Amino acid sequence: MNTLEDRDWDSLLRRIKDGKCTPFLGAGACAGFIPLGSEIAREWARDYCYPLSDPWDLARVAQCLAIKRDPMFPKDEIVSRFRTVVPPDFDAPGEPHGVLADLPLPIYMTTNYDDFMTRALRSRHRNPSRELCRWNSLVKDQPSVFDPGSDTEVSVANPVVFHLHGHDEIPESLVLTEDDYLDFLVSISRDPQIIPRRIEKVLASTSLLFIGYSLADWDFRVLFRGLIGSLERSLGRIRVAVQLAPEPPETGSITQEQVQQYLEDYLAQDDVRVYWGEASDFVQELQKRWEAFNEGN
Repeated sequence: MNTLEDRDWDSLLRRIKDGKCTPFLGAGACAGFIPLGSEIAREWARDYCYPLSDPWDLARVAQCLAIKRDPMFPKDEIVSRFRTVVPPDFDAPGEPHGVLADLPLPIYMTTNYDDFMTRALRSRHRNPSRELCRWNSLVKDQPSVFDPGSDTEVSVANPVVFHLHGHDEIPESLVLTEDDYLDFLVSISRDPQIIPRRIEKVLASTSLLFIGYSLADWDFRVLFRGLIGSLERSLGRIRVAVQLAPEPPETGSITQEQVQQYLEDYLAQDDVRVYWGEASDFVQELQKRWEAFNEGN
């Protein structure tokens, strides 16, 4: 089931062709290659005797580890896990990073820590730069293509992959614990220079395409209520959130359709259209429609 109409697809494809679309990649884009946050959380909760009743909540479990050990301990642990990950085949049908790398877009946003999007772009003979949000004092002085005086051109041939919540090459950059998420929100609200002006303009002037998120994710909630909510409203351009279909409550008479309708109403406040399905299902349809769109134009 999905709720994207043909006119929504047409608007999205036209924006992509004009370079007026910005994808956001969440954990679901890496399904099958990187364990879900809930899986890592449960493993840590078991191994480190997590005392609370929500062992699936990665931010909370990571916070517990940061208190029991030190703030860098959960970040070092997750980076160590990433070193053993085998990347996907970017040429496989419907592989999210490969499909997105085929689109003529200059900027890709992600809340993931991995380098899959960068690798996918290189596999398409493009020359990407991997950037991160300098949200804390430990990463504030990291060089950036957005620094004044930088001669790096941001274009379709030279795209930027912007990691909002850090990446695995710099553990100090990761937004992982509950304190990290709160500090991240405080930082972007207090210091307008943390988000480069070029990124702000992109978020305000392009269609935002969210792939691999769940409404239960901290990443998604922080993006909508924090970052995007604080920026200038997009000028009437469609936003698309790709979500897994929510499960109905275990008890009571509420149906899955009722849950989905509530979530659609909630997101409609931010001009969001929802495609209910797996990330892989969405990108396969996107790939098919993009190819047909190009043939007809």
